[in-house]
Amino acid sequence: MTDVTATVVRLKLSLLRNGLRQSGGRRAAFVASAVVALLFAVLQLLGLVLLRGHAHADAVAVLGAAVLALGWAVMPLFFPGGDETLDPTRLVMLPLRPRPLVRALLAASLVGIGPLFSLLLLVGCAVAVAHGAAGYGVAVVAVPLALLVCVALARAVAAANVRLLSSRKGRDLAVLSGLVIAVGAQLVNFGAQSLGSAGLGRLAPVADVVRWLPPASAIGAVHAASEGSYGTAVLRLGLSLAALVLLVGAWARTLTRLMTAPDGSTLQAPEAAARGRSPEGGRLGRLGRLGQLLPGGRTGTVMARSLRYVWRDPKTKAAWVTSLAIGLIVPVFNALQGTGSIYFACFAAGMLGIQMYNQFGQDTSAFWMVAVTVSSARDAYVELRGRALALLVITLPYTTLVTVLTTAMLGDWPRLPEVLGLAFALLRAMLATGAWTSARFPYSIPQEGHRNVAPGQTGLACVAIFGGMVSAALLCAPVIALTIALNASAGGEEWTWLMLPVGAGYGAGITWAGLRLAAPRTAANLPEILTAVSKG
Repeated sequence: MTDVTATVVRLKLSLLRNGLRQSGGRRAAFVASAVVALLFAVLQLLGLVLLRGHAHADAVAVLGAAVLALGWAVMPLFFPGGDETLDPTRLVMLPLRPRPLVRALLAASLVGIGPLFSLLLLVGCAVAVAHGAAGYGVAVVAVPLALLVCVALARAVAAANVRLLSSRKGRDLAVLSGLVIAVGAQLVNFGAQSLGSAGLGRLAPVADVVRWLPPASAIGAVHAASEGSYGTAVLRLGLSLAALVLLVGAWARTLTRLMTAPDGSTLQAPEAAARGRSPEGGRLGRLGRLGQLLPGGRTGTVMARSLRYVWRDPKTKAAWVTSLAIGLIVPVFNALQGTGSIYFACFAAGMLGIQMYNQFGQDTSAFWMVAVTVSSARDAYVELRGRALALLVITLPYTTLVTVLTTAMLGDWPRLPEVLGLAFALLRAMLATGAWTSARFPYSIPQEGHRNVAPGQTGLACVAIFGGMVSAALLCAPVIALTIALNASAGGEEWTWLMLPVGAGYGAGITWAGLRLAAPRTAANLPEILTAVSKG
């Protein structure tokens, strides 16, 4: 047992060490992320320590432990590539029994920044509620027990979904990480503002329930022991211990099944092939009725290809999901808080317009198949126009939906036409500048990992994106100035409805001009574009 555990721990350390040897950029990113994570953990620890003696310190500590456990549960689903040892099927050919392997993998799971971050946070939660010798004595047991429950939960979830996570479709679950982060950040912001106005007392009803759920029950045991309720403290510790035993048992059973049963996904492939279709099946690989509505010729072909990228390419899909989510969340959450403005709806147009930037980078090395079909500025114009139209298929109705929804929540219907006009002008301006920057500043998007820019091209990406966004804002200056003038002049509000056709027409003209200017640059710059986008 000791030899297996020590070997697996050394394997985990070797994986970390060898990963850092790949490049200086990766070492710098690891060190920077480690420093930021540990600094944040130390600040959280100090903040929790300062809560000692506060009337609602126990509610904050218990809920903090619960949120930490939730993070451990979902991280393997959204970031399956973050830890190579999460996939036990890599050890299937070794003569290892499940129980010794569980102990070894559990010990290896305690190595890394994540466990250290969690340990510091749990120590802070325990110190915030511990008082007296009994409280600190229970904390000595509760903190490592809560950490083991978190780690075992992550391992059990990862093992139960390992077949999914190791497949291409399973890796697409990482697409949801952007959505979860976006929604989570706004929920935290909304909750913090609500607590700031109502106080921490609003946490008490939720904490009364959560303190009986492992591993938060371990922190609840520390508080109970500090209050002299020793029976309650033992019961809550027992709940966390029972959860650890159940999770380890479920993990061991899953490991046994993984190490002995064949992969069902590989058995289904011949059956699908016999029916004359790909294993992915059905509508995932087709555009359905939408494809029948696309125009003919090269324009329709380019639009279909771009829309398939949105649906099937993990990196493209992740970028779209994140932009769609944040574009809706920012105006809606601000409206819910009563501090929003209808003009926040333009944020959706800005987030979606970014998708036009670096159009050729999403093709990666396959861009050569596009490049061989572009022999003139006319070909380049049709290519760029098809890509822009594909974006408009999604962005125009979505921008309209977000604007109408925000207007309905704020009840400011008279301003709807002018805000829609501004949003349309901004969106079309970003399509214009995005087409030009795609030809002038192309960069590669790595297909593996979670990086969106290849090493050494970060500066180029920043120039392309932020320079293009500033240029788009400047192009929209006439529309913005006209909107301000109409709202500032006496009686001008009666004519603000004209901003909808003005903004839409101006935006269409800007897009046409941007595509026309970008086409010669694209045709002349094809070798450089191919070299740049193939570096990842």
